[in-house]
Amino acid sequence: MTSNVFPALGRLPDLARAGIDGLRTTDPDLYRMLEAEYRRQTDTLVMVASCSVVDPSVLVCSASPAVNVTAEGYPGRRFHAGCAQVDEIEQLAIDRACALFGARYANVQSHSASVANEAVLAALMRPGDPLLGMELRQGGHLTHGAPASMSGQLYDAHGYGLGPDGGIDYDQVRSIAHQVRPKVIVCGATAYPRAVDFRRFREIADEVDAMLIADISHIAGLVAAGRHQNPIDHAHLTTTCTHKQLFGPRGALILSGRDWDRPVGGTTLAARIQRAIFPLFQGAPAVNTIAAKACALGRCATPAFAELAGRIADDARALADAFGRLGYTVVSGGTDNHIVLLDLTPLGISGLVAEKALESAGIIVNKNHIPADPRPSAVTSGLRIGTNTLAARGARPADMSRCAGLADRVLRAVQPVDDRDHVLDPCIRAEVNAEVVELCRAWPLPGYPAG
Repeated sequence: MTSNVFPALGRLPDLARAGIDGLRTTDPDLYRMLEAEYRRQTDTLVMVASCSVVDPSVLVCSASPAVNVTAEGYPGRRFHAGCAQVDEIEQLAIDRACALFGARYANVQSHSASVANEAVLAALMRPGDPLLGMELRQGGHLTHGAPASMSGQLYDAHGYGLGPDGGIDYDQVRSIAHQVRPKVIVCGATAYPRAVDFRRFREIADEVDAMLIADISHIAGLVAAGRHQNPIDHAHLTTTCTHKQLFGPRGALILSGRDWDRPVGGTTLAARIQRAIFPLFQGAPAVNTIAAKACALGRCATPAFAELAGRIADDARALADAFGRLGYTVVSGGTDNHIVLLDLTPLGISGLVAEKALESAGIIVNKNHIPADPRPSAVTSGLRIGTNTLAARGARPADMSRCAGLADRVLRAVQPVDDRDHVLDPCIRAEVNAEVVELCRAWPLPGYPAG
């Protein structure tokens, strides 16, 4: 492609318009797919716990000219020239991450929370060392020691789970920790609706001389807004993705508080993490994504975000109560964060069937394991529902009964063929979908033009 296809542009708005026009004319098939995805998001009720909706200003950063820069290394210590501006961008992201969470150290280069977790484990452990994390089927994450993950294959992974009340069994955590003497304990979860007591985890870690990692990917926004205990000075290291509750791009942060300069293996904890991300796990960072992280982190420091985080938690409690009133089994009896976990066993349908049926009516959720789930991960017996996007759209606790009611109309009407297929009355599907579109028009995605 010759250099004169697009004129030299000096302003970001011109560049954005040139990009859209160029995509529309040179690749109409891809343009059509992206346009269809835009409309799908605006006209469906997204109740997925593991995502949010980013502000258009964050989207602009992701699509900025910073993507053109190769910037291996860290601010002031790059392996390429031409990095003066991206140094400023990355330092801004670091400073904002530290300020938001009260951290002393932040690495903002990780491409994902999974990469961040694996890099942290590699920095602290050797293959075969004992690792203790929450079992996947009890609400943990793949990277906390699940057999399918590198974390479960490289290390001697052990798992803890839940007590009869649906909360973490801290006595079990302590017992297993004293038995296996883990090098690292991971706390935090991916499908756990209750608050995590990071202070108790640190006490257990100190008893067995283990390093503590807190994965707050699902609750980072609540932590930042003071709606959940902050692990920064309890955990040796804290990881989080940036696309769930921080309303940012796909990526991650690694943070540390009072332990940031702790001696580890002849250097400091922070220095080991720096080397674990680059050059051990990654090469050049995605500087455009770091810019988008900086933008999102700046937005998280505002009173408007604090109000949003409060609404996320309040909506979730109201949603759990609404499903309970409709006769559903809510795992742990409620929620302390944004996650509502439903056990579909009494309905006789699988999580996969429920997910498919709801999606056909415009309600987006995800199938999920429930504690002691007998079904495989591709099927499951539960649904994980979240309120991040609902709250961002402006939905309030009083609206949660209507959201639960729409889902209930679909789920009560499902006729399962087996664990993977179902039949749903097309009239019910159409009626619910029409109401969903009506709600989406009443609660537009913030900053996203409708129509």
